[in-house]
Amino acid sequence: MPQVNSLIGFLDSRSFMTIWYWLALVGMWSATGRSIMGIPSDVVARARAALAAGQGEDPSVLTLLDWLSLVLPRWRLGATEGAVFLGLTSFGLTSLAVLGFVFWLELAQAMFLLLIPFWLLFWMRVRLARRVAPLVDAAQLGQIPPDKAARDAARMMTWHRRWITVLSMISVLTTVLWGSAWAIMHPNGL
Repeated sequence: MPQVNSLIGFLDSRSFMTIWYWLALVGMWSATGRSIMGIPSDVVARARAALAAGQGEDPSVLTLLDWLSLVLPRWRLGATEGAVFLGLTSFGLTSLAVLGFVFWLELAQAMFLLLIPFWLLFWMRVRLARRVAPLVDAAQLGQIPPDKAARDAARMMTWHRRWITVLSMISVLTTVLWGSAWAIMHPNGL
């Protein structure tokens, strides 16, 4: 166990060589893949199946719209909240990038590689919420039929899930390659 005498000594701990880092990476992506904006993937799949079978009045279609009406408000960011969140998270990620890739601190590199894809994922979810919210609002006001709103929302959510899969594969591959390169360059942790 390395002795921690300073903050820099703590930040230089062995991240890529611990099983906990890799378990956290796989666990975070596994948990992320089970839902779309907090809506279970099977709810979207059942609604898509019912709509493909021509059952627009199926309870699974209305269940999807109910889920969306409950989940979408927490993904709505106003201009002020979005700017503040973007500024703070960009500062944090830039700090980690500088500490990791300029000062070569392993923990900062590991945290940057772990957090940057989830930062992108957050903004993808906000964008999806902005695209789906008008459909749900129009269906609630009776301007469009619920089955059309659910069909369009389920289609967008399915594409979003595919992009999450691509992002997760790129993220894990990049992290594995960089972690392996780090382990080869620093076999004794120095």
